[in-house]
Amino acid sequence: MGGIQVGNLCHNVGSAARTMMDTMDAIRNILADQFWFSIVLGLVVFGGIQGAVAYAILLERKISAWTQDRYGPNRVGPYGILQPIADGLKFFLKEDIIPANVDKALFIFAPWMIFVVALVGFAVIPWGGSFKWGWMEATAKPMVVQVASVDIGLLYIVAVSSLSVYGVVLGGWASNNKYSFYGAIRAAAQMLSYEVPMGMCLMAAILMTGSLRLEEMVDWQARHGWAVMYHPIAALVLFITALAEANRMPFDLAESEQELIGGYHTEYSALKLALFFLAEYSHMITSSAMMICIFFGGYLVPGWEWLNTTPTFGAALVRVAVFAFKIFLFICLYMLIRWTIPRFRFDQLMRLAWKGLVPMTMTLVAAQGLVLYMGWSQWTTTAVNIGVFLFGGFVSVAGGKAVTGRQLSLRRAEAMG
Repeated sequence: MGGIQVGNLCHNVGSAARTMMDTMDAIRNILADQFWFSIVLGLVVFGGIQGAVAYAILLERKISAWTQDRYGPNRVGPYGILQPIADGLKFFLKEDIIPANVDKALFIFAPWMIFVVALVGFAVIPWGGSFKWGWMEATAKPMVVQVASVDIGLLYIVAVSSLSVYGVVLGGWASNNKYSFYGAIRAAAQMLSYEVPMGMCLMAAILMTGSLRLEEMVDWQARHGWAVMYHPIAALVLFITALAEANRMPFDLAESEQELIGGYHTEYSALKLALFFLAEYSHMITSSAMMICIFFGGYLVPGWEWLNTTPTFGAALVRVAVFAFKIFLFICLYMLIRWTIPRFRFDQLMRLAWKGLVPMTMTLVAAQGLVLYMGWSQWTTTAVNIGVFLFGGFVSVAGGKAVTGRQLSLRRAEAMG
């Protein structure tokens, strides 16, 4: 009897071991297939961005406290690290108020639209290059740490990010509130204006690298160096336009508390208000990733050959960590600017876009096209960028108007009165 029991036990152990081996083989086959790996990667990146958004809000409150010489959140958990959880619970548990005079369907749809639009842009970001699993054959095709590799990757991000203006405008208009409506109109004018110099900066990068694929732009920089060396002004203008697209200070005219209470989201509360904040920070992360891929080498580190060229999973993880660290630096810069530079007046904001950034970026695109056509060295564009910067500074100092708190039209009206 004892022998039979031992035999059954051995049989059960063997069956469990075979089942586990079959399961491991199935998992390996899934991870070795680019389609399923991209799905898994998309879920992981989505969760990572949402976690990063929660703690980016805490980081902003800590940075604002540091710049203002105070403590910031420090009550919920050690050093306040559990504050995002408390804030999330607060938004979930608060009463969701929908005013009686709003367009209810659009009022509910607007925050969800802007939230979804802010999230889908990360799909074409190359997070860590390519690698091979340890169990893959030498002739197998490498895995790509990217959710979707499409021929129009950069155009996809620009198109998706441009849709965010619809959520802002719909939210402001559906609220049936004059402050919300003013904020929505400001946001529409601002986003449409700053998309022009943004497109020019991206056009210069496309002409330089010869591709719309972000991963190929990163590969180009692996051979020629970071693109910011050749187009520093284009990189700076792209960052400025990213601030404007995300309605970040000093471009937060759409929600300025001193004038419009809260702008387009004045009437929102609870989870719907939280979606606007989540969309803003998600957009910051996606736009930072895009700028890093185009001008700052993506996941590459100059001179670190093991990181840049090794096709192993460990090296890919380090590349992802390098990419995340660069995004972290950009987010910190976003936040420092918010608590350092005062808000523009709206006419100043429009003048900066159309009389400053648009002519500068058009010059850079023309210069890059001429360099490409004539076959000149790419360093020629660096000299052009320096010349554009010096000429723009000269025009600003020599012909610029004094920055005051009053518009010239108001002064003339007072004089006539």
